[in-house]
Amino acid sequence: MDGSPALLLLLALGLCYPGIHGQMYEMKVRFRDTITQLRVGQRLELECQTDRDYGVFWVRQDKNGTLHFIVFISFLSRVTFKGNQRTPTRFEASKDNTIYWLVVKSFTQEDEGNYFCLTNINQRLYISPGLPAFFTVITTPGLLTQHSITEKDPCIKTPDPERKLQEELNSFCHIFIWVPLTGLCLLILQLLMITIMLCQRKTHQNLL
Repeated sequence: MDGSPALLLLLALGLCYPGIHGQMYEMKVRFRDTITQLRVGQRLELECQTDRDYGVFWVRQDKNGTLHFIVFISFLSRVTFKGNQRTPTRFEASKDNTIYWLVVKSFTQEDEGNYFCLTNINQRLYISPGLPAFFTVITTPGLLTQHSITEKDPCIKTPDPERKLQEELNSFCHIFIWVPLTGLCLLILQLLMITIMLCQRKTHQNLL
């Protein structure tokens, strides 16, 4: 996932706590204007409506399921993009009370994906439903084969972006839990070996 290491660390630590999709807090994400079909170079404005003002992360999940940190907007309207940038060339971000906006200045294939807003309240992470933003795929008649996928095909399962997002978040938790734990175990092992060596040396001196 792209982004500032400090912000990613803060986000990842918050992911390890329960409370995802909590019932006491609601987040809604939508296009600010009615969108019927995305076009290359279009200015795309996304809106995240929250119940309370705690600051919001904007995250994009690409076609491969990889998460990309875009921006964090604090409750004080302080905006921090990936790499701690303040004025990036591709995005804009702002807020008004409990509404947080993200603007893609010129939408391209690189920006396609499912967009989520996230917030951390009292050690609980809340995630909005995903908002898909993809270009319409135009299929030329006559090029379709008998293997074409249709909506009625019972053997085809549509990937669940929210489930994929949850799997990505769980992987962050595993990293931030097991890596320090492994380091601690190695440290304890080293101290144990040193203690054994000192005890053997002292025993040997006493025998002499």
